[in-house]
Amino acid sequence: MMLPLRAGCQAPIRNIDQTSRDNMRARMSVATSLEIRPGRPADAATIADFNVLLAQESEGLALDPATVRAGVEALLHDASKGVYVVAESAGRLVGQLMLTVEWSDWRNGPIYWLQSVYVAVEARDRGVFRALWERALEIARENGARAVRLYVDEHNVGAQEVYRRIGMRDSGYRVFELEPV
Repeated sequence: MMLPLRAGCQAPIRNIDQTSRDNMRARMSVATSLEIRPGRPADAATIADFNVLLAQESEGLALDPATVRAGVEALLHDASKGVYVVAESAGRLVGQLMLTVEWSDWRNGPIYWLQSVYVAVEARDRGVFRALWERALEIARENGARAVRLYVDEHNVGAQEVYRRIGMRDSGYRVFELEPV
């Protein structure tokens, strides 16, 4: 599915050197040629690589690539586990997120969780996350979601600011876990 994306402001650009103009054109090119679609089994290697990078960049964790790859493939072959939404530009994946569903008895409806949110370094600040977010919201709304949630490392201030800019807010909940079980 191709989503219409805005390439940016069309106002005259003044006092910008050629390198900056070239960078702006490259960003606009990625955004206007972006395809947002469900992940496919053929995407497993890239999705797994992105997940390993995500853990390293956002939390300083070194994940086992084989375990991550097996987890990605398990989801891609079993829709009951969730769905990956990916961004593709020029035949290559440049971003992803994973949607999973939790049932809320308090709301008598599903809550959609965004997980494994990652945009390739070279594609950041080019509208990739916003396009993934908009598609995730469409999916959640089409399926009667009562809310969309995500968790973010408390030290990942940059990501938190991005989430605030798209209208999300700190829910006040803390996540506790027991691992291994």
